[in-house]
Amino acid sequence: MRAAFLTLPIAIFIGLPAYAGPLIPHRAVYNLALDTASDRSGITGISGRMVYEFAGSSCDGYTVTFRFVTQIDTPDVTRITDQQTTTFEEGNGESFSFMTRSFVDSAIESELKGVARAGGEGTVVSIEKPEKQEVELEKTQFPTQHLVELLDKARAGETFYETTLFDGSENADRIMTTTVIIGRGAKVLANDPEAKAVEKIAADEFWPVDIAYFDLAGDQGEEVPTYRISFKLHESGVTRDLVMDYGDFSMTGTLVDLAMFEPAKDCPQ
Repeated sequence: MRAAFLTLPIAIFIGLPAYAGPLIPHRAVYNLALDTASDRSGITGISGRMVYEFAGSSCDGYTVTFRFVTQIDTPDVTRITDQQTTTFEEGNGESFSFMTRSFVDSAIESELKGVARAGGEGTVVSIEKPEKQEVELEKTQFPTQHLVELLDKARAGETFYETTLFDGSENADRIMTTTVIIGRGAKVLANDPEAKAVEKIAADEFWPVDIAYFDLAGDQGEEVPTYRISFKLHESGVTRDLVMDYGDFSMTGTLVDLAMFEPAKDCPQ
């Protein structure tokens, strides 16, 4: 496993397309289940729930609260892991603050808090917890920008591109390279397993997306992604039908409940 607890790159859930008019706050709930597991993983079962809530606007910035709870079964032990993340990204993409607390069996395992600022030729990350430090990284983008770029390219009919990202995951001390594959746009079919959950946005177009995340700090020439995520991305910003591949095992996330809230007002001209 990647650690004593599972973590999830939050970039796929943060941000909505500016061109789609007022941003639509929403809360999405997913059931989690084991997809595949190799013998080396030692995992015999995974179940859990993930809750993601988005609020904000391009004027006020974007706030996300995110909780990722899993029960992980092995032949010797069963553990409950709980990742709780809150982020805020300025509407202009110049700063990104993050706080993540991770628990194993209700005991806190780690706490990470900091803020990243983009400017000039680089990105400066000021970490407050677990201990104060400052990290200088290459120029990159934050999650909202990353997803807006993805949606722009999907609507333009592009199918493959590569970019970089800082999302405050792991130890918040590195930038990830992402390779993105975008499938053909489609509409929700009546027999879609998640059709009931997405009935509020059934008229939306969506695109199947696959993103592989590579560690820039890894060995040169490394071609194996740190993790990979595939999902359906709706033009309203809702993400569903997830497959999260950690290498030795993968898990699915099925959308089971979706609440759409009052859209934020447009920024004054």
